Amino acid sequence: MTGDHEGQRPAQSRPRRAPRRGPLTRLLPRQDARTAEERRAASPARRRLGRLQWRLTLAYTLITLAGVGALSWLVIRTDARSWQSAEYEDLHRRAAVAVSLIYYTDAGIQLDGLYDDEATSAGAQVIVLQAHGGRLRRLFTSHGPGTAVEAGAVDRIAHRAMTHDDTVSTRARTGAGDPVYLLALPYYQDQSQKTAGAVVVVGDPGKGRAEHRRLVVAVLSGSGLLVLLSAATGYVLSGRSMRPAWEALDAQERLLADAAHELRTPVAVMRGSVDIADTDPGGLHSHLPRLRRATDRMTDVVDNILTRGRLQATDTFRPVPLRLDQLVEQVCEELPVSRHTVTTFLDASVATADPALVRIAVRNLLANALRHGRTPGDPQDRAEVDVMVRGTAVTVADRGAGVDPEELPGLLERFRSEGGGTGIGLSLVREVAAAHGGEVTVRRRPGGGSAFVLTLGPLQRSAGHRRAPRPS
Repeated sequence: MTGDHEGQRPAQSRPRRAPRRGPLTRLLPRQDARTAEERRAASPARRRLGRLQWRLTLAYTLITLAGVGALSWLVIRTDARSWQSAEYEDLHRRAAVAVSLIYYTDAGIQLDGLYDDEATSAGAQVIVLQAHGGRLRRLFTSHGPGTAVEAGAVDRIAHRAMTHDDTVSTRARTGAGDPVYLLALPYYQDQSQKTAGAVVVVGDPGKGRAEHRRLVVAVLSGSGLLVLLSAATGYVLSGRSMRPAWEALDAQERLLADAAHELRTPVAVMRGSVDIADTDPGGLHSHLPRLRRATDRMTDVVDNILTRGRLQATDTFRPVPLRLDQLVEQVCEELPVSRHTVTTFLDASVATADPALVRIAVRNLLANALRHGRTPGDPQDRAEVDVMVRGTAVTVADRGAGVDPEELPGLLERFRSEGGGTGIGLSLVREVAAAHGGEVTVRRRPGGGSAFVLTLGPLQRSAGHRRAPRPS
């Protein structure tokens, strides 16, 4: 038994030559001959789903970007403020030490202690200014490379500290345009306790800035990588969330492709018969058998399409306990009278299955066997088919040319047919078996022919007796 997998009900017809055996070919309608990428590009529904997936990915990425950006800004700002606070504390410590080292004698102000203390001789630049005649003059500048700040910045902050009689801090610019922190602290004359001047400490613009910049680079780089990762994750998650929509669209397109593929042949036969009958002097009567066969085939096509739709809609799958042997027997009895011989070997057994789906699957196996299982060399071109029920397994065997078990996966594909059929019947049998937790297998028969076995899952129970073989 080779080739076609159509669920067509065999019909009485004139003896005809057995179909010529040749290599298996794959018959695809125009819709299925295209690649998946071409179908996606051509289908507006697929393009809309693709755009929706990208929109979901973009929304997920923007939300992540907003959250990561806010967090990065908070981290950078917190580090900058922490660094600024530490810088001001260091400047205030140095200014306080410098003020404590300034004292007065009869000879005037003394600054000798400033030269030996670490706080005023290393690191940030310490400047001591004294008010003299309404102007400020520098009495001391710490050793080491100084920071050249904009003109007048030191005098202005010293005047402010003396005017407010309090610590004053500000920011200025170096000659290179880098920001630098300044802090001024007033000092007093020992005898009169009047404000005599101010100590100005100029911060080091390079201190702590390198660490802060490294932190900024690390945070921004990590944030960028996190956003890219979130974009990829969003694309994957949106794709998974839309998988039911893609599957539903694929099922719809397969259903339409099946309908277009299977209805093409019977409709063409009916139209051709009508056209011929229109010009035949004998009228329509001689063409009625062909029209009847085409009508039967179209009925089977509709049944197959409805069955595939039921398999795709899982909520319509309704398994119930049933007598599998009786159901198979009914299917065999529904076969139209023909020259073929069908013999049943039925063990009484009960299985849990959907009767409508099982009926279609068994009918497709029988149709396939009767079409391609004709005994080679038989002058009457007859098919001898044996139907067996053992437990939950239904076996349909013939004496045809046989099928290599390795070719079974290809035979179970949609639109795969050697000739004479649409190539969807056995693929539907496979889907019915999968819906019941079973499988479809094939083996060679001793003496020639093939046996297709439809297994519907675990055996429920057996009625305990075997029925005698019955030819039909």
